[in-house]
Parts: sequence; structure tokens; C-alpha cells
Amino acid sequence: MLAVASGGGHWIELLRLRPAFSGWDVAYVSTFANYATTVPGARYYIVPDASRFNKIAFFKVLAKALPIALKERPSAIVTTGSAPMLAFLVLGRLLGARTLWIDSIAQPKGISLSGRVAKRLATTVVSQWPEVARAERLPCWGAVL
Repeated sequence: MLAVASGGGHWIELLRLRPAFSGWDVAYVSTFANYATTVPGARYYIVPDASRFNKIAFFKVLAKALPIALKERPSAIVTTGSAPMLAFLVLGRLLGARTLWIDSIAQPKGISLSGRVAKRLATTVVSQWPEVARAERLPCWGAVL
């Protein structure tokens, strides 16, 4: 399984999910090298950051993500998001992996822009806010934080 998230709050949310990964062989991916210390003993990979303001960076993320996905061959990919991790949803789809996008807790009024894209790519997209989940016709499994 791949557990992927950008830095900051996305990474913190992903770490809060670690108990749910018990019994799985998990490799982690993020955008900061020093985050490897937060998942000791786990395989850890780094991809560059990207945003809607720098669309060229998505190709750099995809170039880094492809060898990771091919090496790991995940049966599942879980992400607490942000734009660079959309590459893993694309690759997961191509590899036949089940994918889960958990939209950020920081989006109480509506789904994130990346979450809108994820709705077209991921096997499952969930919101952490019941109101957003209802409006977007998504499941709400509760808050990670």
C-alpha cells in the first residue's frame, strides 16, 4: 500500500491514520525529505511539490511518482491530499489499485480544488465535513484530526 500526502496538515492527517494501516506493508510518499523520520522503518519516497499555479511541476511529480508506483505495485493508495498526490491517483488507476482520497479538514465550506479532480480519478473520495459530504454526494467517515 502507498500512503501519500503533501507536507504540513496533509502529512499530519496521514500520520493520524497510521493505526488503520496496521497489518499492511506500507510505503510513504511526501514532499519533504525530513518527514522520513516520522515513519521510522518504513520505505519513504520524496516527490516535488506542485500546485495549480505551476502546472509544469505536475510533470515532474509524475516523473518521480511513476518509478515509485512501478516499484511498489500497490494494491491500494490512500491520500489526505493536495495537488501533487493526484499523480498517484492517475497511476493507481492505471495499475488497478484501489484509491482513497480523503479531502482536507481545512475545507469546511466545500470540496478542495484537488478534491474536485480526485472525484474523477479515485475509487473513493470522502469529506471530513458532513455538510460538504451531503452537498458533494460523498461519504463522510468523520474527521481525521
